[in-house]
Amino acid sequence: MAETNKNELKKFKEEARKAAYESENPKYEVTEKDGSTTLAYESGDWKFHDNYFGGDPYGGRTVYFYKGKPIQMMVYYGQVGKEYDADKVYGFLRKALRAPNKGEFRGPKEFNEGVYKYTNNWEGNEDKFKGEENIYKNNKLIYSAIYAGGLVDQREGD
Repeated sequence: MAETNKNELKKFKEEARKAAYESENPKYEVTEKDGSTTLAYESGDWKFHDNYFGGDPYGGRTVYFYKGKPIQMMVYYGQVGKEYDADKVYGFLRKALRAPNKGEFRGPKEFNEGVYKYTNNWEGNEDKFKGEENIYKNNKLIYSAIYAGGLVDQREGD
């Protein structure tokens, strides 16, 4: 993928995250027949598609398309500690995911609000990456998720 398109991808990813995770009841959310939930967002030649199963624990995948062709995807799996209110934790997670970042994967490196703190640690680049995000309440770990992804379908003829 050309460097120009990687920069465009980074810009679109931030735009899509802000739109798709805009609230606890986003307007881009659809419940599918299989019981999963899809968040989708389009702008120009770009499309974001996030499909997940769960509540808690949950798992899913996010795909970014350019001109109808998938160019990057990520899979993820996470869970809230049983003694915590999953709705509150996931509400905070949505805020973290739409927070401004510097092109990081999933959410920003760190995001704080009140008693909650989100951290995101990863390795790799747009081509191939993996990471872990955590949420703490009063410095106690209450949520953790892992993710991995990278570019897809980049070879000519495939």
